[in-house]
Amino acid sequence: MKRRPLPLALLLLIPLSLLASGCSGPSPAASSGGSGSSTDGKGSVVLNVGDQKGGAEAVLRAAGELDDLGYRITWSTFTSGPPLLEAVNAKAVDIGSVGNTPPVFAAGADSKVTVVAATHGDTSGETILVPNDSKLRRTEDLKGRSVAVAQGSSAHYQLVASLRKAGLELSDVRVTYLQPADALAAFTGGKVDAWAVWGPYTSQVLTAKQGKVLTDGRGVVNGLNFQVAAPGALADKGKSAAIGDYLKRLRRAEDWVYAHPEEWAKVWAKDTGLPYEVALAAVKRTYGTRISVAVDKEAIASEQEIADTFAELKLVPRRFDFADYVDTRFNKGLPPSTTEGRGYKEGS
Repeated sequence: MKRRPLPLALLLLIPLSLLASGCSGPSPAASSGGSGSSTDGKGSVVLNVGDQKGGAEAVLRAAGELDDLGYRITWSTFTSGPPLLEAVNAKAVDIGSVGNTPPVFAAGADSKVTVVAATHGDTSGETILVPNDSKLRRTEDLKGRSVAVAQGSSAHYQLVASLRKAGLELSDVRVTYLQPADALAAFTGGKVDAWAVWGPYTSQVLTAKQGKVLTDGRGVVNGLNFQVAAPGALADKGKSAAIGDYLKRLRRAEDWVYAHPEEWAKVWAKDTGLPYEVALAAVKRTYGTRISVAVDKEAIASEQEIADTFAELKLVPRRFDFADYVDTRFNKGLPPSTTEGRGYKEGS
């Protein structure tokens, strides 16, 4: 029996925090602020955490890491990384999780944000996809072809870096700037030759047998995601201590996800509307591979390269030192940022 593609509407439910590696720059979604706040824990210290549906709150709860909080966490839900960082800048949120690109755009706008923690994971979920019947076989074959990508996203950077690795420039392809839902329609409808995107969209396309991978992010993108805090919260003794504890709980939750991929995929699917098979594929391809790493000089240099690239493309309004937006106080005991993420054994 021919397999039916997964409904496009399901993609509209995917939380952008869990698509963090692809969080783009300002878009229509960026006008949406936080909503639907809830609170966990007890105590006089309140940590305001920016989150997205199916994000940190869901995984911490599933892992049992919200059971014994000695401080309170107030959760606010955002639609994507950029508005979350706008809230951090406005002191409405103390900390939140984003991918490797939103901090670059926030810093480029001289927002009051500080990167305090990082995770590193497998980058095979960041791909350039082509239709199953495409005659394109190598990145070099993209010359003169149309490629859909979300402007200012990590996929945008991956496209630039992949093309340069193949001896091409962005100007050598016909770029169509589309957000993922529109890009999927264009891709499956034959309106573009390729699509640069991230997981779980990659898993959605591959699981539904709607396309194949031309190239992926391994050796091209840095695989980093970040926790970004408000400078004012870091200067507050009580909130700074709570942030340190919160980061430790997230690290334990990462271990739980790796040990329980099927259980987390069920929770994630229920919380977001993702089909279970897509959620599980995305967990094993990307999200379950992440480990906490230090925000070290290598991570900073890698982000500086992204910042310089987007400045060169005139997508970031100025050149700046990414190191000016980093606080390394929570690095203690963590492995280098270049440490490989975890992988699942075949059949696990």
